[in-house]
Amino acid sequence: MNLSPAKFLLVPLLLFITAFTFPDFHIRWNKIIPRPMSWVKDVGARQTPKGEKIFRVNDYGAVNDGKTTDTKYIQKAIDACTAAGGGIVTFDAGEYLTGSVFIKSGVTLRIDKGVTILGSQNIKDYPIIPTRVAGIEMNWPAALINVLNQKDVAITGDGIVDGRGKPFWDKYWAMRKVYDPKGIRWAADYDCQRPRLFLISRSSDVTLKGVHLQRSGFWTVHILYSDHITVNDITVENNIGGHGPSTDGVDIDSSTYILVWNCDIDCNDDDYCLKAGRDADGLRVNKPTEYVVIRHCIARSGGGLCTFGSETSGSIRHVLVENSEAIGTGNGVNFKSAFTRGGIVEDVHIRNLKMEKVKTAINLNLNWNPNYSYTTLPRGYNYDSIPSYWKVMLEKVPPSEGTPTIENVFISNIKANHCQTAIHAIGMKTSPLKDFELNNIMITANTAGEIKYAKDWKFDKVNITAKDGSKLKTEDVSNVKF
Repeated sequence: MNLSPAKFLLVPLLLFITAFTFPDFHIRWNKIIPRPMSWVKDVGARQTPKGEKIFRVNDYGAVNDGKTTDTKYIQKAIDACTAAGGGIVTFDAGEYLTGSVFIKSGVTLRIDKGVTILGSQNIKDYPIIPTRVAGIEMNWPAALINVLNQKDVAITGDGIVDGRGKPFWDKYWAMRKVYDPKGIRWAADYDCQRPRLFLISRSSDVTLKGVHLQRSGFWTVHILYSDHITVNDITVENNIGGHGPSTDGVDIDSSTYILVWNCDIDCNDDDYCLKAGRDADGLRVNKPTEYVVIRHCIARSGGGLCTFGSETSGSIRHVLVENSEAIGTGNGVNFKSAFTRGGIVEDVHIRNLKMEKVKTAINLNLNWNPNYSYTTLPRGYNYDSIPSYWKVMLEKVPPSEGTPTIENVFISNIKANHCQTAIHAIGMKTSPLKDFELNNIMITANTAGEIKYAKDWKFDKVNITAKDGSKLKTEDVSNVKF
């Protein structure tokens, strides 16, 4: 068979497009080898609200002056839409000051271009609800926009949701100055009750699309105990007017069949993060995060393009991260846990990533941030008078339950330039990082890094160029072939 020059070039081009586009294929050893990921087609919302009747919040009393508190008027419009069997809640152009609102089944909340939702800076405008925060079930302020125990919901549009979080950031930093010297740094995040921007909890078939989110008081988008959720084409900007601590971008927490794509996040903690509970409480709940796809996303400032943990207690598995980019991010690929956390992180596929000026291209740490991860009640505290969630956090976890595991991780087609460290991978003597495959990876960095406590790692076409001339160090490893 004779191939024309054009056809000859077309064949490898089609193979290239297939490898980078089809989610059920993984490039390894320079060949396209199918992976058992048939679940990928099932992620994301299966439906969106069908109602088309318009419910203008302005018709229910909302004033678009950015000064009048519109919470009850926005909620009236949402409730009227629900009572009518569903529809679209809209806003006239302008600014709307509000506390927590609660979206119901069948409702599309449409925040059009020219509309800005301003979060109240009064914590009393966020009612206390039972929820989970940073891996612990507890009572905590509701988010600005909430979807709780609902199905078939959408929040869409090209408008802005502005959490105006600086007063909450300032409160946190002030508490840290008091808590750190007392040896209770681990409690600060929980005692400083800051509102999230979006909370999707115990819900199904929810779509968040198009909106620009900024200045969240705490985590920006929290997906908790939910399934079949789509987050598409959102932008997050949490560096306006200060450094917002713990302003994660998207947190997927003990949830399943989640699709995050076409997003652009600039925050001050993990950009795209998978979580599954902390220590004794997370082990009690024992609900995994699984069947997650993150693709065509950008991470700017923040803790990690894709982060697993540190809340791993309920386990994280069946994850595909692909075709994404980290620009000035703390870590590119980031796994973290703690000796008391437990859980398994497994069957993770990461491919086709670009990184520029990240601190560490591939980072794994099973003893992450000890001052935060491990809890001890200092002398002088009366155990009977401390908050109930402190007692939960202080519950000791035996090594048989608290030892975390990370295994079966496949990383391919990574190009990272101007990093500080190429690879930093530290497991545990009792729980080595197991069964990793790294293929077609090119990293330029100041230093190569190290691998410690690891077992059964395969490398193929992994090229690390270190400015200091160092080579990748290994210690206490077994069958790690570089």
